[in-house]
Amino acid sequence: MLGVENSWLTPGGRLLRRLDVFLSEPLRRAPPEDLGRYRLLILISLGLLLLNALSLLALPWSPEPWVQGPLAILILGVTTLALARLRRQCSPQKTALLVCSALAVALVFICTARDLPYSASHAATMLLPALSVYLVGARLGFFLTLPVCLVLGVLHPMRYTLLGSMPRQELVQLWILDVSAAIFMLGIWGVCWMHASALDQARVSREQALRTLHESEHKLRTLIENTDDLVCSMDMQGRIIIANSAMRDYCRARFGREIHPGESLLSDDPQHRQMEHILQRVLHGQSVRLEDGSLESNPPKVLEISVKPVLGEDGQMVGVTLFGRDVTERREAEHKLTEMHRSLVDVSRQAGMAEVVTGLLHNVGNTLNSINVSVHLVTERIRASRVGSMVRAAELIHTHREALGRFLEQDPRGQQLPSYMLALSRQLVEEQQALLAEQRTLTDALDHVKSIIGMQQEHARVSAPVELVKVSQLIDDALRLHAVSFQRSGIDIRREYEQIPPILLDRHKLLQILLNLLSNARHALLDSERDDKRITIRLAALPDDRVRIQVSDNGQGISPEHLTRMFTQGFTTKKDGHGFGLHISALAAIEMAGTLSCESEGPGLGATFTIDLPMQSERPG
Repeated sequence: MLGVENSWLTPGGRLLRRLDVFLSEPLRRAPPEDLGRYRLLILISLGLLLLNALSLLALPWSPEPWVQGPLAILILGVTTLALARLRRQCSPQKTALLVCSALAVALVFICTARDLPYSASHAATMLLPALSVYLVGARLGFFLTLPVCLVLGVLHPMRYTLLGSMPRQELVQLWILDVSAAIFMLGIWGVCWMHASALDQARVSREQALRTLHESEHKLRTLIENTDDLVCSMDMQGRIIIANSAMRDYCRARFGREIHPGESLLSDDPQHRQMEHILQRVLHGQSVRLEDGSLESNPPKVLEISVKPVLGEDGQMVGVTLFGRDVTERREAEHKLTEMHRSLVDVSRQAGMAEVVTGLLHNVGNTLNSINVSVHLVTERIRASRVGSMVRAAELIHTHREALGRFLEQDPRGQQLPSYMLALSRQLVEEQQALLAEQRTLTDALDHVKSIIGMQQEHARVSAPVELVKVSQLIDDALRLHAVSFQRSGIDIRREYEQIPPILLDRHKLLQILLNLLSNARHALLDSERDDKRITIRLAALPDDRVRIQVSDNGQGISPEHLTRMFTQGFTTKKDGHGFGLHISALAAIEMAGTLSCESEGPGLGATFTIDLPMQSERPG
């Protein structure tokens, strides 16, 4: 069965295409709407040629040959001229105006020349307004239709009224028919004009929409072609709809062949099986993202490919889009950034450890200063001791041992010897007590150094990264490491602890954070002019199974512009600071699934650093 495109009656049918033989080559390439007008003009001309040729053949039997003959010859000449003009690439509009004018003249001539009273109301008169509007336009069609309407609707019945002898009743009927025919001709013209205007508006809108669509398509194609990313669109069968040059280059390198619109990426080739698997997943509504590092290039490239379904207005899948991007440099940058971050963490951790060791050495140094003072005092007392006087008194007694009684009673030196020995003994006892006191001071100082070293060794021992730790005890250990510094600086320490069971955490990281916060609080208090220097340590349990540690001081405080930068790497407000302490402390808190934050009401109003940690008492199973 013939399809619609091969129908004889469609605008592209075989019969109508045969009419193009009367058109010049440029007219054959006209738009479909104009080509339809040209073909209709040819059909009208051919029809008029046929009718008038038959009319000439029947002229011997015609009752009015003087009317039929000239009219037929006129129409034959006009239609032949029209067909010739179309073949010679003349203006189709003028040719159509010539044919319509000939048709109008023929209608007027037939109605006025023949003695047929009702010829003016024949249905053939309705062809003129319809054909004229379609072929030459509404304005020219009106100027062709209006004179014919006046002739047929006014002059034709007036002729029979003035010159005829028709009965009055038939004459009235003639006027009614002729005037109605003229009105209907104008009505047909009006309907065709409105229809043509609607078609013109639709055509303008369609052309504007097509122009906008072509411009948008051109911009889209330009955008797709100018990007270095892979862009490809496929239908439900995996056939290529559009692919930019980057996608074509990728397929050439990946599959070893060119791709063209209409080709399918699905085949039995083993290299296409992965793409087929991906397309099958996408056709089931999934979005697939993968990295392809199998391209053989120098240097090797890594492509990030994203394949997603395309949904229509009804929500049904209508196709697939593929986007790809070269992420080689980004992956290298991420790798370098990871290495840099790891190096930074190591450096920061070493800086934090150095700060802990510095604090430890500072406390040990303060204790050693006390030991040095005590040793100096003991040395001075030993040098100033009266032990030598006791030796001389003993030698004096030994010299007079044979007459010791007479020496003590009669010799002036012997008489003073007992009181001298008593005073000397008392002084030696006082020296002994002073030396014992200094010895106790030395013992206490050495015990403090021993406890600091032992505590550091305890916290630095090799152990599991996460262990059960009693937080209050760990805070006290951190305070003991700073005890001498706090005591010498006149800093009052206040503890506000809640009863919290041991929790799982990394004791080294938390100790490092606490030592750093206590050191910063001590510096903030030393830089302030307050007499009541105070540090408050709070330990509390939060309702959401978390534990909170707060280190508050009433020191110099933090200005608002510095508050947001406290944990930034390299930022410090201390003259000799390096900006690693708080940064590594914040990282350590994050590594323990916690947070480290800071609050301050402003300069001179102190600061509060808060550590929030998860309260886990058992290892996760």
